[in-house]
Amino acid sequence: MTNEFVQRVLQRVPKNSPTDYRFEKWSHSGKATLEGFGLLPIEGVDPDSLIRRVMDIDHYVGNIDHVEESRAIADDRYSPPQQVRFYQKISIPVLGSIHQELVLTDAGEIDGYRVAFWELLGPETDALSKKVGARSAYSDGAWLAKPGYVGYALSSAPRRDDV
Repeated sequence: MTNEFVQRVLQRVPKNSPTDYRFEKWSHSGKATLEGFGLLPIEGVDPDSLIRRVMDIDHYVGNIDHVEESRAIADDRYSPPQQVRFYQKISIPVLGSIHQELVLTDAGEIDGYRVAFWELLGPETDALSKKVGARSAYSDGAWLAKPGYVGYALSSAPRRDDV
């Protein structure tokens, strides 16, 4: 189970094992910002443990820079621990606060990587108050891990009208 963004990322993952940090960026039609993906060799990575930590969104504050609020929202459409709906508010230097509602999915193993990805929940994000912060126009991302490597991918932008 993936989405179109994750498919674009997987097409760009190096087939050989890089020995240093690799970063790629690309444009995608209809997106105001570039999409990007970084892959870093790191010894001792336990892919299952990393993805479990990624799925634990209630503990992002204090552990991930710029995250001001992150909390799970009960929703019968999504079944933890494989999927979790959540609210997130982040603070981006220069832009200020951005908030959104998302669903995070543990996609299992794909092409040798453990993958967790998130997608914006449009109607739920639309209903948020722009007085609290700008709402996301789109937000797709993914964590990828395999022994010796960690990858992070992002495609995100705030609503132009909210900034």
